[in-house]
Amino acid sequence: MIKVGIVGSAGYTGGELLRVLIYHPDVEIVFANSASNAGNKVYAVHNDLFGDTELEFSTDFHSDIDVLFLCVGHGDARKFLDTNPVDPSVKIIDLSQDYRLKANTAYQGGHFVYGLPELNREAIKSAQYIANPGCFATNLQLALLPLAAKDLLPEQIHINATTGSTGAGQKPSPTSHFSWRSGNLSAYKSFEHQHLQEVSESLNQLQPNFLPQSDQSLLERAMQRINMIPQRGAFPRGIFSAIYVTSELTEDEAYTLYENYYASHPFTWVSKANIDLKQVVNTNKSIMHLEKHGDQLLVLNATDNLLKGASGQAVQNMNLMFGLDERAGLNLKPIGF
Repeated sequence: MIKVGIVGSAGYTGGELLRVLIYHPDVEIVFANSASNAGNKVYAVHNDLFGDTELEFSTDFHSDIDVLFLCVGHGDARKFLDTNPVDPSVKIIDLSQDYRLKANTAYQGGHFVYGLPELNREAIKSAQYIANPGCFATNLQLALLPLAAKDLLPEQIHINATTGSTGAGQKPSPTSHFSWRSGNLSAYKSFEHQHLQEVSESLNQLQPNFLPQSDQSLLERAMQRINMIPQRGAFPRGIFSAIYVTSELTEDEAYTLYENYYASHPFTWVSKANIDLKQVVNTNKSIMHLEKHGDQLLVLNATDNLLKGASGQAVQNMNLMFGLDERAGLNLKPIGF
């Protein structure tokens, strides 16, 4: 059994991780660290787990484990590792943004590998440390990687993407409050969402020179190529993106390209029928649909921000790191209704 420790287990991503791992056939959860909830049953916070586990939150932290998941806030993972030494034998999967960008990957004489299996599967298998991708970044990269792999990304990419309220985290805010969010729609961080940095580095990995060469910041260079309007949706979870690019591909050629690229990836699917968000909510799937309109190729993509966009992908990475079936513990059913 793989011995697992979780830090930050009381939040949304920590809760999703617990939901998956308590039924994972190859995992033993050694500790679920949460200073604010120590001594409480896990189901006292994640009350949907009542009847599924008697595990308690604790302040425990040690290296007598095989893998450590960090489900803490952005900026807090690096601080935690700086003040809490981890034995070099322990694998680490960080769900924050602290180690995702190429300039920030160094740790304990090694480096964090960017954990998008559809891009870096072989590197993930041999990695000691994984930087789990962001939720928007996962959705957008999966929609664009097949084009980048064939050097087919044009000068400008246009994106409209809507995310559920859980993407803002568990701590309440004015824009996640039910009475404001319900029946509402708004845009935020237009053209300058931080996940564009991850997206642009991954696209540049497959299509060299995608990123403009200049002294500008990574975000500023990404913004020259990617035009993104993020929106807050009136639903709890999921991301639905509509991306369009100028392309000479026919619709049939585009489908062949995408189907071939994702043929060996078990959670990424291309549908010739139109898609909707409920097909992927509560799963580790990403489902895409393609349409050609004149010279524009439209790519629709739906993912669950808490699973494929966070904790499910983290478990997928763990499976790869330990030589398990990539799908272990992740055969989840969508909610349907």
